[in-house]
Amino acid sequence: MSQDKALEDFCAFFNKLDNTCTEKLYEVYTEDIEFNDPLHHIEGREALQRYFAAMYANVAHCQFVYHRRQCQGRQAFVTWTMTFAHPRLAGGRSIEVDGCSALTFANDGRVSRHRDYFDAGAMLYEHLPLMGRVIRWLKQRLD
Repeated sequence: MSQDKALEDFCAFFNKLDNTCTEKLYEVYTEDIEFNDPLHHIEGREALQRYFAAMYANVAHCQFVYHRRQCQGRQAFVTWTMTFAHPRLAGGRSIEVDGCSALTFANDGRVSRHRDYFDAGAMLYEHLPLMGRVIRWLKQRLD
């Protein structure tokens, strides 16, 4: 499978991902997937499936808009904007977070390494009642 096609399949999968289809991670991830983001380090597809199932359990919606995509050999990089809503964040209103994913593909086109980069404050902490006020105040002081 070409890596460009594998990257397109990966992006399409994430826009279908919700709490009803996390068991289909085998379609895009290898058994020994290593997943990292600013909040988690997860090893293995079963552990990743549990993580996504828990994460999507309370999410009202989650959608990605993909921007730049680049593949070179088995490595790929994609920038994105994620829009999601969670009832306990921002009063349930939609939140937008910009980020990027660095991916390594196995020979069969599935992802064996996945590292996401994003601002955890913009995604989570700024939308918590008490902590959010403190973080917003700090950001204003630094501007």
